[in-house]
Amino acid sequence: MWVFSASGCRWLGAAGSLAVAVGGWAAGTLPVRGGWGLWEPRGSALTLAGALLAYLGLTLLVAAWWRYGVLLARGVRDGVLRTLALWTAPLLLAPPLYSADVYSYIAQGAMVLEGHDVYGGGPSVLGPGDLGADAAASVGGHWTDTPAPYGPVFLLLAEVVVKATGGAVVPAVLGMRLIALGALALIVWAVRGLGGGAGGRDGAVWLAALNPLLLIHVVAGMHNDGLMIGLMLGGVLLAVRGRWVLGCVLVGLAMMVKSPAAVALLFIGVMIARRDGGARGVAKGLVLPGLVAGAVAVGATLAAGTGFGWLRTQSVAGAIHTALSATSDLGLGLGLLVADDPDPVKGVVQKLGLAVAVAVILVLAWRAWRGVLDPVLGLGLSLVALVALSPMVQPWYLLWGTVVVAAVAWRSRAGQLLMVLSAALVYETAPSGRTPWYGFVLAGVVVAVGLVWMRRERWAAAAPAGGQPGAESVRVR
Repeated sequence: MWVFSASGCRWLGAAGSLAVAVGGWAAGTLPVRGGWGLWEPRGSALTLAGALLAYLGLTLLVAAWWRYGVLLARGVRDGVLRTLALWTAPLLLAPPLYSADVYSYIAQGAMVLEGHDVYGGGPSVLGPGDLGADAAASVGGHWTDTPAPYGPVFLLLAEVVVKATGGAVVPAVLGMRLIALGALALIVWAVRGLGGGAGGRDGAVWLAALNPLLLIHVVAGMHNDGLMIGLMLGGVLLAVRGRWVLGCVLVGLAMMVKSPAAVALLFIGVMIARRDGGARGVAKGLVLPGLVAGAVAVGATLAAGTGFGWLRTQSVAGAIHTALSATSDLGLGLGLLVADDPDPVKGVVQKLGLAVAVAVILVLAWRAWRGVLDPVLGLGLSLVALVALSPMVQPWYLLWGTVVVAAVAWRSRAGQLLMVLSAALVYETAPSGRTPWYGFVLAGVVVAVGLVWMRRERWAAAAPAGGQPGAESVRVR
């Protein structure tokens, strides 16, 4: 049947994306005020209809993406970038979907512009007459009084958007979506650069950029994780090509969006150490990437004028419990069993989880240095481990490692598993940004179906021509 062909998948996915966008106009994460009559609540019946349409569209998008990936894995060649354009276009003018975080971004940009300490307070400090006040009114309850956990590079971009739009919600949201599209372009450039031949590039773009988890949370939801990933992976690509200094500059900028990008410095150091060899190479790899990225961090902080408060706010998100965090769930459960106050026990388990994540990252870096593991793949697996063991996990955090793995090993078993998890996690959050119980049920169903499918259809790992750069091919200048 035509619908099962690559062309059919392209148009089926486009229809699904359009349904998500149209449904979002009634059931999206609409602002409390300042929607200009465009993004306004439409009544409970229309909201329900919009939500059902969005869920239907999301399911069509996931099904089309899944089938499209199977075809690529079987050797079908197709215009993946054209497919990406068709799937992205319907989301460009949609209201915020699946998260209210963009309102926090706008409010924090307004705080910088108004002279407030963005690392000392939350969006609630904005008064009725301040720029960004309408956006601040739409910030989720957890984040109203929470200091920004983001670096000064991202806050500077948010400040520019607020200044250009006067803080009006609709144009400010669209301004933030332009940043998200820039992040998408960076991701596509980087994964294509690391993806080797045409087949490898197409598959890499499929798992990384066509991924519905990225489309709904980076393009539709405008999470700044996309910008972090794009800058980080761009830096890794430059390092693989031998331009490690410029690569570390990009990673430093990525760190000044969100700090987990710092893990990339370790694996760039591995590339340097392998290239130079001996104790001198190891010392160079351990020290120089950190020095370059540290200089970028200091320079960016001074240029933004936000101060170094980001050093103390990196852990604020961990105070919010998310059901996807295994260590938080385990810690809370143990705490309720053994203590009147579960928080101390929960905190210990969370710290142990992070310690295990660090150990896993170091083992992967060691294997990459020994030449057993590709450094880029090691970075991707490290980021997956970090997310799995973090005290706070959101669905889109899976993209940190998924995009990196996609660049070099999309046809591996790890890539296949990340595909299943991505397809499942799109259901965890509703278009309104809430996390309903049935979202977890739908995600569980997709995981179960996906695991059965993985047993029946085993993808062969891609050969070197399919896109793994190999540690020995790294050049360092």
